[in-house]
Amino acid sequence: MFRRDLRPDSWFFSFLVGSLSRSLFAFAALARNQTSKGFAPVTIETSRHMYEYVATALDWWHADRYCEQHFAQLLVEPQGNEQASFSKLLHSHHIRGSVWLNERDGVLHKPKRRRNHIVPVLVFGHKTDTKYVKVLSDFPALPAVTACAHLQWDTRTQEIATVFSYAVPAFINEFQLRGFVDEEGFVRFALIVHEHHSPYLPVFRADGQWHHFCVTWQQENGTWSIYADGKRRASASGLCAVGSVPQAIYGQGTFIIGQDQDSLGGSFKEKESFSGNITDLHIWQKVLSVEQIEKVRSCWVVEQDLVFRWSSNTLEVESTVQEVTAQFLCPGPVEECRVFEVGSSGFSYASCLQTLPFICLYRKDAYWQLKKAHLESSHSLVGRVNMLAERTVIPESIFTSDVQDMNLSVALGALDVLATVLKERETSVLESSDLLSVLQLLKQVSDVEVQEGEELKMLEQLGQYYVEVTELILEEQNIETWSSVSQVIRGPMAVVELCDKMVSLLAPLLTAGRTKIMVQHGNVGMEVRKLELGKQLTSEAYLVQTSEKDSHDLIEVPAEEMQRLKARGLHKLVVKNMWFGYSSLQRCLSGTDNTVVFQDTAASDGGQKYLSTVVGTAVISAALLSDYQEISTSVRYHLQHHVQDLSNTPVGPICAFWNFSLSPDAGGMWSTSGCSVVTSLPDSTACFCNHTTNFAVLLQVYNMQRTTKEELTLQTLTFIGCGVSFCALIVTFILFLAVGVPKSERTTVHKNLIFALAAAEALLMFSELAKTNQVVCFMITAFLHLFFTAAFSWMLVEGLLLWSKVVAVNMSEDKRMKFYYVTGWGFPVVIVTVTLATSFDKYVADTHCWLNIQTNVIWAFVGPVLFILAVNTFVLFRVVMVTVSSARRRSKMLTPNSSLENQIGIQIWATAKPILVLLPVLGLTWVCGVLVHLSVIWAYVFIVLNSLQGLYIFLVYAVYNSEVRNAIQRMKDKKKALSFTNCSHPINYLSSPRNTTSWETGRPSVAESALSSPVQKDPPVKNITNKGNFGAKIPMGISSIMSPERPAVELTAFKSSVDT
Repeated sequence: MFRRDLRPDSWFFSFLVGSLSRSLFAFAALARNQTSKGFAPVTIETSRHMYEYVATALDWWHADRYCEQHFAQLLVEPQGNEQASFSKLLHSHHIRGSVWLNERDGVLHKPKRRRNHIVPVLVFGHKTDTKYVKVLSDFPALPAVTACAHLQWDTRTQEIATVFSYAVPAFINEFQLRGFVDEEGFVRFALIVHEHHSPYLPVFRADGQWHHFCVTWQQENGTWSIYADGKRRASASGLCAVGSVPQAIYGQGTFIIGQDQDSLGGSFKEKESFSGNITDLHIWQKVLSVEQIEKVRSCWVVEQDLVFRWSSNTLEVESTVQEVTAQFLCPGPVEECRVFEVGSSGFSYASCLQTLPFICLYRKDAYWQLKKAHLESSHSLVGRVNMLAERTVIPESIFTSDVQDMNLSVALGALDVLATVLKERETSVLESSDLLSVLQLLKQVSDVEVQEGEELKMLEQLGQYYVEVTELILEEQNIETWSSVSQVIRGPMAVVELCDKMVSLLAPLLTAGRTKIMVQHGNVGMEVRKLELGKQLTSEAYLVQTSEKDSHDLIEVPAEEMQRLKARGLHKLVVKNMWFGYSSLQRCLSGTDNTVVFQDTAASDGGQKYLSTVVGTAVISAALLSDYQEISTSVRYHLQHHVQDLSNTPVGPICAFWNFSLSPDAGGMWSTSGCSVVTSLPDSTACFCNHTTNFAVLLQVYNMQRTTKEELTLQTLTFIGCGVSFCALIVTFILFLAVGVPKSERTTVHKNLIFALAAAEALLMFSELAKTNQVVCFMITAFLHLFFTAAFSWMLVEGLLLWSKVVAVNMSEDKRMKFYYVTGWGFPVVIVTVTLATSFDKYVADTHCWLNIQTNVIWAFVGPVLFILAVNTFVLFRVVMVTVSSARRRSKMLTPNSSLENQIGIQIWATAKPILVLLPVLGLTWVCGVLVHLSVIWAYVFIVLNSLQGLYIFLVYAVYNSEVRNAIQRMKDKKKALSFTNCSHPINYLSSPRNTTSWETGRPSVAESALSSPVQKDPPVKNITNKGNFGAKIPMGISSIMSPERPAVELTAFKSSVDT
C-alpha cells in the first residue's frame, strides 16, 4: 500500500507508517474480521415490529449496512413513553449493555460513510535547513484565503516550526503559518499576514496522530480563524494593518512548505523548519464556511475558488524530502453516533468507529413476507450462480449473509456471472427469494468504495453489468414477483435508489478528455457528465432513444438555469441522469397504492368519469452536484406515452416526481409539488419542475360519459348563455346608474352583485383564448377566482339583507353596509391572496384557465361556495315560511269564506313566488352542479340556469322592478313637463308618483313592513285625483293590493308595478 523508498534509519518514518497503518487500516480490518463469522441473531416479536439483535459487535457504518442489506433498518430511537418498556423487553431476552441507534430520519438521509483516500504524503523526518517543497502554482492576489491540510506533528521537539510560508518581493513574510509544542502538550499555531503576527494559540494536542487544520483570512478588517479537526480553535480581527487601507495578499509569490523564507525562495534556517508529515494541502481564494471546512476534512474538495489542488505534479520536492503514497481514511462528517443504553433506558454518544452490538428493525408484515419467500425458495438461481463462479457469490439465505466489503474485481466477477445466469433463464419468472437475493447483491455492489488508484476500466465495465442485471430483473414477466416482495423492499422504486448509488460511482471516470460516461442496456440507462460553466451556456439534455421509431425521451437543465448557477459562483458541475423505460417497474407502480394521492383529488366535470391513475411513461431523473453536494435547479423533461392498452380511452397527463419522504414505509409516493404540464400531445407530454429528482408522467384514465358532439353543444350553449347574460347584466347596471334609482341598501347590493357577475362572465367567455400564454392564463384564472367568489359573496349579502328584513337586526344602516362590503369584496380578496401564497405553483389547471381541480386548490372556490349555498338555502327556507304564514293569515282575514281550492292556490303561489324570485339571486341554481356527473341532461340544466342568470336578473331587477319603472316614468314626466315651460300659468305637476296603500289594506304587519322596505315612506293617500294635462293612474305595488289572489309579503328583490 505504501511506496517505501526511504532510508532504513529513518525511525520517524517508521513511526509514521506504524501510526498511519494502525489508524487507517484498523477500520477495514476490523470489519473483515467481524463480518467473516456467521452468527445467529436473536429475534424479538412485538405487535407491530420484529427486532433482530445481532450480538457480534460492528462499527456504526457496518451495522447500518448490515441492516440495510437485510431489508431492515438500524434500530430507531424509541419514543419517550416507549423507552422503558422497550428496555424491559430487551432485558427479558437477556440483552444488556449498549446498542447502536439510527436517527429518526436515518432511513431517508443516512450519514456519509468514511472513505479511503489515496494521497501523496510529504515526510519531513527531522529539522534541517535543506528540506523544502515548493508549490508550482501562480497565485493571484488574495483578498481572502483559506489553506487546509492534514498534519502529523513531530513531538520530539518544542522549537518553532514553519508549516508553510508565502513570500513576495514587498513582504517576505506575506502569508505564513508557524507552530510549536507548549509545555502542556498542545500544538500552538500563529498566523502571519503582511508581516503582522497573531498570538500563538493552542489548536490540537501533540499526540503524534493525524489532525486536520484550516486557516482563513480576509482583507476586510483582517479577520482570521484557525480550525482544527473541524472545530474553530481561534479567531480575531486586525491582522491586516498596512497604513489605513487594508491590502490583499499579493499575487505571484513563492509558496514553500516546511521552511521559513528569509529571502524570496531561500535563506532557510534549521531551527524554524518543519518536522513531521503533511498531506492534502489545498488553498482557496475565499473564506470557506464551517460546512465547507467539514467537507474538506472529509476529503471532499470544494471546487469553487480553488487556486491550488494537492497533487504530486504541482510540487517541486527537494531530494531529501521523503514522498510516499498512502491510503488515508478520511474522517467522517459524523464522528459520534447515537447509542441506546439498555440497562438505564437512556441515550449517549460513542465514536462511530467503536464496535457495538446492534438491532435491526423490521416491519412485521415485511419480515414474515421475507421468511415466506425464503422457505418457498428452490434456490435454483442462487445455486447456478455459485456453481459458475466456483464460490459463494450469493448466500442461500439472506438472513445469515454477512456484510461483504467488495472491491471492484470481486463485484465485477459477481455481476458477470449473475448476468449470464439471468440471460440463460430469460423466459422464466424469477422466484421471490431469487429477486431478493439479486437485490441484496446489487446493494453490496453499490456500496463498493472505489479507491483512487484502482483500474478505472473495471469500474466502467461494472456499470455496464449493473445496468444489464437491473434491466433483466425488470422484465415484464417478473411483475408478479416484484409485487410479492413490495413490502419487503419498500416498493419497486428501491431499484432506482440502488442505480442512483451506482451512477455516482462512475464519476471518477470523468476526465478533461472524457466529459461524459453513458451506459444503457435495453430499458435501463444511466449517464454522468462533467460541465464547465464557461461563456457559452446552453441547455444540457439527456436524450434517450425509445423503442418507438423516431421518438425519444429527454430531460434537460435550461440555459437560464445554467446562467443562474454560474452567477452563484459555480464553475464545475457533475450531472447524473437515469432512465427506466416502460417495464415492470411502471406496471408495479401503477398497481400499488402509490398513486392514491391523485385518486382523492381527481375531479370530473361530468363529461368524463375518473377510473384510475397509471404511470404512463418512462421514469427519468436528473441531479446536479457541486463538490459532491446536490444543487437544486429547475428541469424540463419530455416523455413518450406508453398507452397501448388505453388507445381508445381518454387520459389526463400529470407531471409528477417520486417523493421518498412521503409514506416512507411504502418507499415513497408520487407528488406534483413544483411540477406542471408545459405541452401535452396525444403521444407525449412535456413538463417543467422547479427541482431535480426522479420524474414521470402519470396518466389519469377516464371513461367518456359525453360524446364530442355533446361537449361541443355544451360549450356553444355556455358561450351564448354567457354572452346574453353579460349583455343583460351590463344593461341592468347602466339602468341603475342612468335612470336615477333611489339609493338604498338593496340597490347598492344589487349593483355590486351585477358588477361581479358581469366581470366573471366576460373573463369566462375569453378564457379559452388565453390558454397558449402561461402568464395571461394565470392572471385570467386569478381574476376569475376573485370575481366568481365575489359574486357568490354578494349573493351571500343578498341573503343576509333579506334575513335582516325578516328578523330584526340591531345594527345601523351604515354599519351594515360596511359589513356587506367587507363580506362582498374583502372576503374574496383574502381567499385569493392566501391561495396564491400557499399554492402558487399548482394554482392553474393544465388544460384550461381555471383552478387546478387535480389538487386541493379547487377547494378555495368550492368551499366558500358550499358555505354560501348552505346559508342562502336556510334564508330562503325562512322567507318561504314567513311568506306562507303571512299569506295564510291575510287570506283568513280578508276572505274567510273562500273555497279550499282557492286557499291551496294562494298557499302554492306564496311558496313558489319567493323560490322563483330568489333562487338565481341567492345562487341556489348552482346546486345542480352536484348532479352534473349523473347525466348529460343535468349538464344542460346547469348551464342554462347559470349562464342565463344575468338575463334573469335583468328581468327581475330592471323590467319588473317598480323602482326602475318609477324612475323611468319620472324621467318621462319630467321631459313632458319641460316642454311646457313657456306656459304663463303654473302647472299642477305631480313629479313623483308614489306607491300607496288603499283604504282596504289597513295597517301592514311588522313583518310585511320589514320585507317591503320602501325607499321613501310617505303617508297613505286615499282617492287621489290627478288633475291637469298629466293625469295618470299611480302605479301600485303588488303587495299593496289586498286581494285574496295576491301575496301579503313583498319580496326584497322583486317589486313589480301594476296599474290600478
